[in-house]
Amino acid sequence: MSDKLLGDDGEFHVEDEAVDLSGTTVEAWIALGIFWLLGLTVLYQFVTRYVLNDSAAWTEEIARYLLVGVVFVGAAIGVVKNNHIQVDFFYRHMPPALGRALGLLVDLLRTLFFVAAVVMTVQMMRKIGSSSMTIVDLPMNVVYGVCLFGFAAMLVRSIQVSVLHLRRGYCVLERPETTMADR
Repeated sequence: MSDKLLGDDGEFHVEDEAVDLSGTTVEAWIALGIFWLLGLTVLYQFVTRYVLNDSAAWTEEIARYLLVGVVFVGAAIGVVKNNHIQVDFFYRHMPPALGRALGLLVDLLRTLFFVAAVVMTVQMMRKIGSSSMTIVDLPMNVVYGVCLFGFAAMLVRSIQVSVLHLRRGYCVLERPETTMADR
C-alpha cells in the first residue's frame, strides 16, 4: 500500500492488497459455510415473522443448532492458530526450563482434554440414540455429530501444534511474540 493517500489531484487513493486464502484451514471453510446457513436461516425467520406475519417455527431451533456448529467447528480455528486465551505474564518471570516444562504440560493437557471431549461426545451420542429434535424431525445426533467433528478437529490440530512446539523447541507461551505462522 502506498504511503501517499492523497494524490496530486487532491483525491483519496488507496489500493487493496491481494487477498491470500491459501492458509485457510478446512474447518474454517466449514465454519464459514455453517455461518452462512445460519445467516440465511435468520433472514428467512425475519422475513416470515415481520414481512409475512407468519413465523416459521423451525427457524429458531435450526438457528440455535447452526450457532452451536459455528462455535464448535470454529473453535478448531483457534486451536490451529494457537490463539486461545492464555496468560503469558508468569512465563516472562520464570526460569526458561520451568517455562518450557509448563508449556509442554499445557500442550499435553490440552490434547488430553480434546481426547476426553471426543470420547464423551461419542458416549453421549450413543446414549441419546435416535431421539429427535423438538420441532424438526431430525435426529439430535446430527447436532452432536457436528460437535464431535469440532472436537475431533481440535484434537488433530492440538496434536499438530504440540508437535510443532516440540520441533522448534518453544511454545507461544514461552515466546508470545511468535505466532503459528512462524513455522
